[in-house]
Amino acid sequence: MSRKVLVLKGGWCAEREVSLSSGAQAAEALRDEGYTVEELDVTRSVAADIPETFGGEGPDVVFNALHGPFGEDGRIQSVLELLDIPYTHSGVLASALFMDYPMAKAVLAAVGVPVPGGETIATDSLKGQHPAEIPYVVKPTGDGSSFGVYIIKTDNQAPPTAEALDEDLFGGVAMVEPFIPGRELTVALLGDQPLGVTEIIANKGTFYDYESKYAPGGSEHVLPAQIPADITAAALDMAARAARSLGARGLSRADFRWDESNGVNGLFILEVNTQPGLTPTSLAPEQAAAKGTGFGALVRWMVEDASCPR
Repeated sequence: MSRKVLVLKGGWCAEREVSLSSGAQAAEALRDEGYTVEELDVTRSVAADIPETFGGEGPDVVFNALHGPFGEDGRIQSVLELLDIPYTHSGVLASALFMDYPMAKAVLAAVGVPVPGGETIATDSLKGQHPAEIPYVVKPTGDGSSFGVYIIKTDNQAPPTAEALDEDLFGGVAMVEPFIPGRELTVALLGDQPLGVTEIIANKGTFYDYESKYAPGGSEHVLPAQIPADITAAALDMAARAARSLGARGLSRADFRWDESNGVNGLFILEVNTQPGLTPTSLAPEQAAAKGTGFGALVRWMVEDASCPR
């Protein structure tokens, strides 16, 4: 009998639609790979709902296709640990660390991985004055898909106000970082093994925002990135060190900015994503395919890699 795989998707955060797409893609591919698959649109009763799947037998493995808060911040991982069900992607601690951007930056900096400077501030301190030297970025301390990101590049732009920052995204706290000019790079990983370097060229918006990520034609992916060999080597090394230092498991992705005017010293990790998208426009499956691992083989590897505890 084939293994029973439950795909968790949807949920209630801002990235719900992305998760529904990732989950549908993964479920279809897993069925094609011969698994018995059910899909669960997650609600707050998820801990009770999971054991009732597959006719009350529950799954052999959970494929976590959730994105954003609850799905990739250690909370659903804690539920699965309590239920003692093997699951994909990173475990409780790594998920919580990666999703807490200030803490993740502190850990990465401690092991010598270059990250942007900056600080966290209370959003109610934003009273019409720029909170940092221009250019700078204001973003939530833990979310995904570039929701809530403000980039201030010139004096002509008004500073963000507390009223403009979505309370559901920011929770009263914002991260302020210096803006890193230059090019957008990303490295997907299986475990701590990097797959390659992609350059992302946003065709919509002013940076790699939600529309650029998920709209057809929203961005151009250059794989392999047309960058110097030493930058490629540095990005692969930094991504692997980041994954090891924070304990990433399964599929993850490290996102970079590279200021080419400063050579290798201009390369910084912005964040590490423990639940990268699996949509038709997503970057991690594209890098896996370039290495000879098609989408079906990728999700099969993730299921066979699943464990509990992680």
